Amino acid sequence: MTMNSTELTYRKTAVEGASGFGLLIALYDTLSGDLLRAADAERRNDIEKRCQEVNHATLVIGYLEDWIERSGGGELAQQLSAFYSSLRRKMIEAQIKRSAESLEEQVALVLKIREIWSAMERQKTAQMEAPEGPQTSGYPGSVSAVHHANACSWSA
Repeated sequence: MTMNSTELTYRKTAVEGASGFGLLIALYDTLSGDLLRAADAERRNDIEKRCQEVNHATLVIGYLEDWIERSGGGELAQQLSAFYSSLRRKMIEAQIKRSAESLEEQVALVLKIREIWSAMERQKTAQMEAPEGPQTSGYPGSVSAVHHANACSWSA
């Protein structure tokens, strides 16, 4: 389940024209793909491939954490930092337990957060396209949704 040249070309083109949210979403897509490939490799007993995919996922998490550092602080940053820490821990546990299912559970959480970023991007685009008028600056529910994903990832 490695990326073929068409998929790599598509991702490269998408990233080159992406907004900040688009880049963030692309990282979440990469992370979920890494975890799915790791789960598949675990099922095939391909430990080397599983380790490669988990190692790449860990690298992507590092990029996401770096993004938090550059963006400042606040409650959302704290929630995301906790989410990434928990995700990294769950990936290690999945490898120790040799659990493809655990890796797939982490994919579901990553996709949940990805959808939040996607909704925020849609909201921002809609605000930019809207005629002059009152603009909302916040993204209601984003912090609580990340908090909910964190709660799910911490429960074992």
